Amino acid sequence: MTGRARDLLTPADGGDASVIDKANYCLLVSPARQIMAIEATPAHPRLAEMVGVRAGGASRRALNEKLSEMRGGPLFQILDDYAGASLVAEWIWSRWSNDWLAKSNNATLRANVDKTNRMLNICTGFAEGSSSMHADGTPNLHNQSSARVGALVHPDDESGWHAMPHQQGPQTRRSRQIDLWREAGMIKVDASFQDSGSDPDGGRSAVHEYRLFADIDAATNRLVALKAVPHILPFRECPGAVVKATRMIGRDVTKFRESVIETLPSTHGCTHLNDMLRALADVPGLAHRLS
Repeated sequence: MTGRARDLLTPADGGDASVIDKANYCLLVSPARQIMAIEATPAHPRLAEMVGVRAGGASRRALNEKLSEMRGGPLFQILDDYAGASLVAEWIWSRWSNDWLAKSNNATLRANVDKTNRMLNICTGFAEGSSSMHADGTPNLHNQSSARVGALVHPDDESGWHAMPHQQGPQTRRSRQIDLWREAGMIKVDASFQDSGSDPDGGRSAVHEYRLFADIDAATNRLVALKAVPHILPFRECPGAVVKATRMIGRDVTKFRESVIETLPSTHGCTHLNDMLRALADVPGLAHRLS
């Protein structure tokens, strides 16, 4: 698993954009989503302590314990997102095999589907009685939807995204973008998110895609307005999370990495929309770099 991030400053006069910060990592991960090896730039003296940590709440706790001084920077941002990105990665096999769950390398996923109901009520999409669940409470992952998608890079703004290598075979990609600018005492945010993967015919399909617009009071860092727009989601119940997300209005966004999970747990939220909201914690710090 590889991750790349950059902070790109676009001058108000329309001049060339410049990279003001960047980071990358390379992880070797076990089928149970446990980190087996890690390399990253910028380096950190405690980075090797992440080896052995499993994705999810454990990886986020470990990040806060071992790399807390990197919060607000691009490396922390993409390592924090490792939990959600690795969770979704197994989805790509559904595009390549009718028997993808049986062939999955993810032993944890197979156990969740075949033996327990551990995914029951973990989010809005997996609420009890939803189309994502069988009558016995186990997940019905064969029932999930996806949609064909094109390239994210706009031909008139090629620097707007990282260079994205062509993927062949069952490979996935999580793409995230947070654009921000100042306007009338507010920090304006336009963010997007997509989980997509390569199809056998050479095209691409996505299983998650959101767009998010936010206004943040530049003086208090409080969220003033929020609009989340679901574009592609796997189950018909998933879009219900966007209304619940408005509960974050009025709160200090610098504390969102913790408060989003506290306010929108379980069926009150969407795992991936929550990730988008948590990432807003870095926005005020980035805004300080705007003149």
